Parts: sequence; C-alpha cells; structure tokens
Amino acid sequence: MLGQTPVLRVEAPLPLPHAGFWAKLECLSAGGMKARAAVAMLTAARRSGELAAHAPVVESTSGTLGLGLAFAGQALGHPVILVVDAELEPAMRTLLRAHGAQLEVVERPHPRGGWQQARRDRLQQVLAQSPGAFWPDQYHNPDNPDGYASLAVELADQLEPADVLVCSVGTGGHSAGVVRRLRRWWPGMRMIGVDTVGSTVFGQPARHRLARGLGSSIHPRNVAYDEFAEVHWVGPAEAVETCRLLARRSFVTGGWSTGAVARVAAWVARVEPAARVVAIFPDGPHRYLESIFDDEFCRSRGLLRETSWHPVQIADPWAVEVTSWARCRRVVDPRSRQQVAD
Repeated sequence: MLGQTPVLRVEAPLPLPHAGFWAKLECLSAGGMKARAAVAMLTAARRSGELAAHAPVVESTSGTLGLGLAFAGQALGHPVILVVDAELEPAMRTLLRAHGAQLEVVERPHPRGGWQQARRDRLQQVLAQSPGAFWPDQYHNPDNPDGYASLAVELADQLEPADVLVCSVGTGGHSAGVVRRLRRWWPGMRMIGVDTVGSTVFGQPARHRLARGLGSSIHPRNVAYDEFAEVHWVGPAEAVETCRLLARRSFVTGGWSTGAVARVAAWVARVEPAARVVAIFPDGPHRYLESIFDDEFCRSRGLLRETSWHPVQIADPWAVEVTSWARCRRVVDPRSRQQVAD
C-alpha cells in the first residue's frame, strides 16, 4: 500500500498556456506522501533499538506527517500520539483519531515561534510523561530523507530524464531524499525549491503562515541547500488560485503545497518550453474543502483576488521581505549566515 503513485501530464493553462509538466501524485498513496518517511524513521529506530516493540511514538505535526505516522504505527504495532494545534482542520482531526492516533491539541501559539514552537514545547512535556516513547524529530532525522528513495526510483522508472524537478520544502525531507537518489539517473537535472511567504527555511523572517504543509519557522537540518538551483516563495492567495484552476481544468488538485508547486512548475514550463519539468504533488484536496475550496473562508481572508502570474525576482533572501510570489537564484543555508554574524 506504500508508494507506487502515478504521474499525470498537466497541460491545462494555469491560467496562462505552458508547454506542460509531469506531476507525481503522492496523494494517491495510502497514508499520503509522508507515510514513506514515517515508515523509514520507525523501521530505522526499531533496528537501532531506539524504538522498542509496542512503544509509543510521539511527534509534532501540522497534519500530513500525522497521517503517515498513523499508517506506520498501525503497520508496525505502535500507538501514536500527535501534538497538533488549534488551526488543524476539524476534518483532519477526525481522520487522525479515526485511524487510532491520540491528539494533544495546543490552543495558543508561541509568542515568537508561533504554532510550530508551541507544538514542540508541548511535545517535550508529552515525552517526559511517556517513558520509553520515541520522538522521530522529522525536521532533523536523517532517516526522513532516506524514506523518499523509493519515490526517486519510481520517477526514474515512470519518466524519461527530466531537466527540472520542482519540490515544496517544509522539513526538507522529500526534496533531499528524492534529488540525491534521482541524480544517479538524471545527473543534469536542476531542482527548484518552493516555500511559502512567512517561512524562514530559506532566510526570510518567520511570520504567521496561513498555508500549512510547507514552510517552517525553524531551520530544519534536513534541507539540502546545496542541491537547489533557486527558490520560490508563493503566497496563500496564489496557492488558492492555482488549486482551484487545477480542480477545474485537470481534475487532480490538492492543498497549499500542491498549489504552490503547480504554480511554479507551470511557470518553468512556460519560460523554458523545451525543458522536461517534473513536480511532486504532496497532497490531495480533501482536508482543504473547508479552507482552500470554501468561498467564505477564502473571501474573509482576502484570498479570492487576482494575482500576478510572474514572480518578482530578488537578489538575496535577506534583501527584502516577500509578501507574494518571488524567486531568488541565490540559495544559502541561513544558519551559516547567522554563524558569520555571531
């Protein structure tokens, strides 16, 4: 049930015509895309002795990894405790509980680190109260990227070598895991990272983020900065517009990450019509029916508006704070800049 997801040729205008790109539909895998990472992290921990038989697994999640851990926990025989926050969609809470996960809900964001830091603080409390529990620590666990080796193998089997790979970035796991394995077969490929505005992964200041599933307010160690040719930041209104266009014109659509990735992939296919472009669609639409696909939700947040279909180019991630679609060809680990400053 893990992996073996199909690819789709996307040629519909989004909204401008483009030469088309391939999309890997990870939403069609049982447990979602992050089930790959969840299984890899838990099986590695079992081999090393960090995770004893039937011991609980505790993790912080915005939802997607939680579903993957519920899948892995059932398959491997571990109860799963997930630290989530009050902004997690009711449908996703219901789904996680239906699959047997216990939820610890954080009601208020951290004053500086937002929901992500608040969840991590609660996670430490839960770990202290759960002797023998294992924390996968998805943002820094090297077994997270290793779980996506199978995704790379599938792409190499399904498609001819590509020129450009477009990946969303949150923990950094799937982009790092896929590109390192995929370069064995597609050595000339370049990778474009897709982040969200308000995320600090690529050096922008951390702000409140409406989009979930990509971006971060910390600096994950799993991000393979040296593998990216450039990075794009996509705003929530732009992701919403793209998700809705995908739904109407290609039927296959998804959430914030999928909308952001599709927008960038279509742009690359438009400005480089001879390039073979591959995008990874991390999620499907079902958890977003009351947000991205709900007119009242979007209207109340100013998301139903015309947006630019051309990114603003900036010279340096620290030159300006972006609030809508932007791109930068300079990709630097923001931690190295901090070290120099210190």
